[in-house]
Amino acid sequence: MTRILILGAHGQIARVATHLLLDRTDAELTLYLRRAKRLSALADKDRVIVVEGDVLDTATLEAAMAGQDVVYANLSGAMAKQADAIIAAMHKANVQRLIFISSMGIYDEVPGERHGSILDPYRQSAATIEASDLDYTIIRPAWLNDRDEIAYGTTVKGEIFANAGASVSRKSVADLIVKLATTPGLGRRESLGLHAV
Repeated sequence: MTRILILGAHGQIARVATHLLLDRTDAELTLYLRRAKRLSALADKDRVIVVEGDVLDTATLEAAMAGQDVVYANLSGAMAKQADAIIAAMHKANVQRLIFISSMGIYDEVPGERHGSILDPYRQSAATIEASDLDYTIIRPAWLNDRDEIAYGTTVKGEIFANAGASVSRKSVADLIVKLATTPGLGRRESLGLHAV
């Protein structure tokens, strides 16, 4: 049975991914967020543990990391510091698999668009992860919508981001997260752009 730690578990994509993981897999989930009461309804489920903590709280993060097979991070804010903290905790717990949500545009892969400093936290955290020895996959989704559909394609780092003007559903991002978390070797050490089709 796969054990998955979800960092930033109250995020919109993370909540959709949590439900897909519970519906499609037998994975045990540890939901890590700053205010645990926001997901208290899920704490009653057999395969779910809810942990209150900040990613920058080293002791709490390391305790939550112990025994996990996969770490999925869906964060905002001081992302470079958070990436450093995640990598250090993963090393300490001997966990290798990381799925990390970033943003399209971090490599200037969207023709005609320059997002400047607004993407710096995403660029810096991605660079930190890519420089690590982890078995990572970075996901760079297009603009997001809440449609109840799974319809997406992917590009890899170095390719032009496809269909950048269209939004992709959070459920599509969650579908890719489930596949990456449960399929050994899929997307290993890749940065995947995720676009609508």
